[in-house]
Amino acid sequence: MRQFFHRAFIEHPQSVDETYFEHLGFALKFACSLFVAGLAALVHAFIPCACERTASNKIKELHTRLHNR
Repeated sequence: MRQFFHRAFIEHPQSVDETYFEHLGFALKFACSLFVAGLAALVHAFIPCACERTASNKIKELHTRLHNR
């Protein structure tokens, strides 16, 4: 159990030079941005002239943020 806790909550955040809470914050912000991009894509599906580039721009931004961290 102790090894699971260490692997699940300590190893991965450390592998990206973050504490658990720093990693939590980054991942939550990332998830919210993906959610917004998904909503924009959903709107675009029903109304093609709306949010034409919103989702793709957000995904490019997130890729850059993830790649440069």
